[in-house]
Amino acid sequence: MRKASILVIEDEAKIRTLLRNVLENDGYEVIESQSGDGVVDLLASRPIALITLDIQLGRENGLDLARRIRRVSSVPIIMVTGQDDVIDRVVGLEIGADDYITKPFHVREVIARVRSVLRRTGGTPDTHHDSDESERYLFDGLTAVPDRLEIIDREGNDSSLTSGDFKLLTVFLERPKRVLSRDQLMDLTGGQDWSPLDRTIDNQVARLRKKIERRPSEPGLIKTVRGVGYTLACEVEVVHPSGSSTKSA
Repeated sequence: MRKASILVIEDEAKIRTLLRNVLENDGYEVIESQSGDGVVDLLASRPIALITLDIQLGRENGLDLARRIRRVSSVPIIMVTGQDDVIDRVVGLEIGADDYITKPFHVREVIARVRSVLRRTGGTPDTHHDSDESERYLFDGLTAVPDRLEIIDREGNDSSLTSGDFKLLTVFLERPKRVLSRDQLMDLTGGQDWSPLDRTIDNQVARLRKKIERRPSEPGLIKTVRGVGYTLACEVEVVHPSGSSTKSA
């Protein structure tokens, strides 16, 4: 089977090389470019399964390049952004980008997002990326797939989470029915120093509820323990790559 080709557009050589190594190690063919020069012609001359595109290119804004690409192609685009580029991320998604990765990124997140976007868009067969190769968490009719940063809902539809939100979900899945304070949740997710007025965890919990609750306005899974924190109020089964399963405790 021919390898899927991914175009990495990044002006910083170190990051470009990192992305190339990560993607090649996962079985993709990688084409590198440090600018948008020739990208439109390249798309017309050969099949490209996906593009990773840095927003902060040297001579050209990545958003402008994404607009140019979208005029001629529907190839999936994952924007690579800085931590403070919130507005750019929103604009990128509005332009037609399929997802984004925030610098500094983790190798596992890159692979998970690439696999997820390709699977959603039909950009490449997914035969060597079977979900049985990694652990899965089963809870309340849902399946959490860490390798893909995804939730499969009760109807079999999947949706992606950010790496931060999935990390928070994993903390709950590994400690079901235990009450966790906001301090504990910040520590367990590797959060930053925070004050009692910080709403980071509350905001993340609200986002998670929209993904996993039957009725987010009346949460029954992630319950609020007034004055303390939160608890995941269900049993969790962990399915291992071997096919065996255990209960989280």
